[in-house]
Amino acid sequence: MIGMIGIAVVFVMVFGGYVVAGGKLGVVMHALPYEMAMIGGAAIGAFLLGNDIGTVKTTLRDIGKVFRGARWKPGDYQDLLCLLFALVRLARSNPVALEEHIEGPGSSALFARYPRIAADHEAVDLICDTLRAASMNYDDPHQVEEMLDKRMEAAGHHALASSHALQSMADALPALGIVAAVLGVIKTMSAIDQPPEVLGGMIGGALVGTFLGVFLAYGIVAPFATRLKAVAEEDGHFYILIREVLVANLHAHPANICVEVGRQNTPHDKRPSFADIEGALRAAKEAA
Repeated sequence: MIGMIGIAVVFVMVFGGYVVAGGKLGVVMHALPYEMAMIGGAAIGAFLLGNDIGTVKTTLRDIGKVFRGARWKPGDYQDLLCLLFALVRLARSNPVALEEHIEGPGSSALFARYPRIAADHEAVDLICDTLRAASMNYDDPHQVEEMLDKRMEAAGHHALASSHALQSMADALPALGIVAAVLGVIKTMSAIDQPPEVLGGMIGGALVGTFLGVFLAYGIVAPFATRLKAVAEEDGHFYILIREVLVANLHAHPANICVEVGRQNTPHDKRPSFADIEGALRAAKEAA
């Protein structure tokens, strides 16, 4: 919702201010389709040229995040802590029983309790791979933490691909606007024998290209890129929580302490209270 409000404010303030100041929208609207075709088409072509098909698809899919926001909500962080508590406790009490959950998370009763987490392959793989490695005696906390850091760094780089692609487009749009404006000037110069009122309209239409390139760059595309980056970084905290709990487990802390470490490393606006976690863990134990 806030994304739609932001777009509405940008358009109302820019075009409303122009009209209130005495500007005529007729010139802008007349030139807009042609300038938009040149600038928008060139921007899309450059976007396709500068990115592979995977990045293109990911970017198109991620644009919705500008309006939806981060994937992981406060309840998901609480569910993740409950899931990790159950897995850590099981790893301590019955390593053999743990194996069926980490080798087949799709059929695991533990993972099935938290369908949103179970549907995220990155989270499930991160949990299962780390617990599996610990069962194979790869359990040095510092080495595992370093390995998880590198893995999450790679995942974070991939998550930011859409933001980088849109930012590159935003950087190019003002220059493409100048290209369109220069073409408009060339068209105007070829009609230099026309009366001043005609030339004025043609020059105004040419300047629409410069306006449109700058407007799209800094009013639409760059904010989209910034928002996608913020969402990717916000969702990244979910995987950081997994790292913190599993590394705490390798330090041989009790399961409830591991969960508390994760809770305290949860972003403030997503962090469940200590009482909420205690209640959720108690309910999970009763359900088990």
